[in-house]
Amino acid sequence: MAEKNLKKTVLAVTTFTSFLTPFMISAVNITLPQVQADFQTNAIMLSWIANSYFLSTAAFLLPIGKLADIYGRKKTYVSGILVFSLASLLAAFSPNIETLIALRALQGLGGAMITTTGMAIITSVFPPTERGRAMGILVAGVYLGISLGPYTGGLITDLLGWRAVYAIFGVLCLWAFYRSLTRLNQEWADARGEKLDWTGSFLYTPFLVALIFGISNISSSYGPWLILVGLLGLTAFVWWELRIENPVFEVRLFYENRVFAFSNLAALINYAATVGVAFFLGQYLQFVRGMSPHEAGLVLLVQPAMQALFSPLAGKLSDRIEPRIIASAGMAMNTLGLGFMIMVGLETHTGLIIANLAFLGLGFAFFSSPNTNAIMSSVEKKHLGVASGAVATMRTVGMVFSLTAASLVFSLYLGANPIGPDNLHLFVKSQSASFTFFTLLAGFGTMCSMIRGKLRD
Repeated sequence: MAEKNLKKTVLAVTTFTSFLTPFMISAVNITLPQVQADFQTNAIMLSWIANSYFLSTAAFLLPIGKLADIYGRKKTYVSGILVFSLASLLAAFSPNIETLIALRALQGLGGAMITTTGMAIITSVFPPTERGRAMGILVAGVYLGISLGPYTGGLITDLLGWRAVYAIFGVLCLWAFYRSLTRLNQEWADARGEKLDWTGSFLYTPFLVALIFGISNISSSYGPWLILVGLLGLTAFVWWELRIENPVFEVRLFYENRVFAFSNLAALINYAATVGVAFFLGQYLQFVRGMSPHEAGLVLLVQPAMQALFSPLAGKLSDRIEPRIIASAGMAMNTLGLGFMIMVGLETHTGLIIANLAFLGLGFAFFSSPNTNAIMSSVEKKHLGVASGAVATMRTVGMVFSLTAASLVFSLYLGANPIGPDNLHLFVKSQSASFTFFTLLAGFGTMCSMIRGKLRD
């Protein structure tokens, strides 16, 4: 009974926290116009409100995952919630845009501590026969947060202002901190006694930031140089990790563990191929179909809502059926859904777009939970934190790549011109070209998913 209660508690606590962090991220995006008016800032500084969070999260995921494996996942998880809470509350009182950006980076650190340990704790507590269902519920919490964040954030911003969004979510996170501290009465540290690889951590963090920042600014004069520096630095990181006894990231997993390697590659490709959907459709629905931001937001909610609804089912199925099969089927569905997006034109009926978003959401649900289950179940317990960090890193890098590719194609067709009635046909062409690339990428990802090998004998 005690074990059953622990499972329920862990699942409830981690799901709630996994709901809060993406809820906050998606809600913050809605506040940006008010922030711009309040601080009289420019678009570049405004973009750093989002970028600082993602860069900070990506930079700390792997080192924190290893720290959690050594010193305790509960300690790291609870500390992460506290950091996220305090950063949110302080952000509500930001006197200028620079302070807000710095506090968003601090939020990113807290987010990394939460993200990299929540999935690892689930894997520590649930046996393989129940793990997929638990992960499906956790993933459903994430997508529910993404779905509700924009609407709720917009409502709070309209009624109370942008600062209230940070304040209210900060208080909710404090409550989550209290619940986690008092209800999680066990610690998990399967790599206890190992030493943290500080050299590897210092090699990894700045060079990954350089790579991501370079990719997101590839059209600038310094972008390609940053990518080169990042790749060289990460090459040195891999060389170092292969030389030491207790690396911050077990690089050998990528060439000794086929399931782990190809499941991570599939995750990277899936995010790289699908994140651009919201980027293009958000503009298409407003500029081409003439919808208001609120109406466009409601249409875009269809995809994450389907992901939230079907992720638990997909995760449960992966406990009984080889995750490779379910995840590959989900990615094949994404490929078909992206292929439909190539044909979206000036006169495409909105109902068809909504139906395709639902199809894409279903495909993503059937890919995400089983694929994560495969990754987390393919490693030893002492590597769970690092594996969880790898999953989150693939997601972050994939998102950056997708948005960068979309922006590049967009600028190729329209240049620096704003979207307007005179160039809507060029916008639609840029959208079709992007989805042609994304469809081919997703098709390749489906093949990678299929050849990953079996998780179970």
